[in-house]
Amino acid sequence: MTRRHLRAVPDVPEHLADDPEPAAAEVARTIVLRQLTASPKSRKQLEEKLAERDVPEDVAAAVLDRLEDVRLVDDAAYAENFVRTRQRSKGLARGALRRELQQKGVSGEAAEQALETISEDAEREAAVELVQRKIRGRPLPSGESAEDRAERDKTVRRLAAMLARKGYPPGLALGIVKDVLGGLEDEADAFAPDDD
Repeated sequence: MTRRHLRAVPDVPEHLADDPEPAAAEVARTIVLRQLTASPKSRKQLEEKLAERDVPEDVAAAVLDRLEDVRLVDDAAYAENFVRTRQRSKGLARGALRRELQQKGVSGEAAEQALETISEDAEREAAVELVQRKIRGRPLPSGESAEDRAERDKTVRRLAAMLARKGYPPGLALGIVKDVLGGLEDEADAFAPDDD
């Protein structure tokens, strides 16, 4: 790494940018620590960031190994935090979370242990909440005409597709949508005036 190259890298501290031959390990450690200060990262994400900065692979591996030893880089803890926050904020199912973890470079035992923290009940509750939030304030056709049935079917398909995009299996998604919509129809019938 040349001095000029280091000046162009924003993650390199000023005292290293002025050094004609800074230690590559010090530069790598500084880059990693700044990345971790911004947000948690997986080892793979940090490896990619170091590669972007032209840090030699052997230096990057040594720095990351050392930071793993002191638990500043911990894919299992990263996966648990990632799963908890994404499931809570986005309502994602385990399938979608597994794919996202793989994209972040976390797979295998660390990913599976993190995914096990989501119970089937919690996953189902999140799906119900997503559907309820999506239909809140929207009128649902309740008539028996062909047009109303077609509109209801379209709503069911759209809601099930939304859950499928969030990683829910198609059968579960369709069942949840029908349960939520059926519950709404029951509530509407309870408040309907009697014809007697």
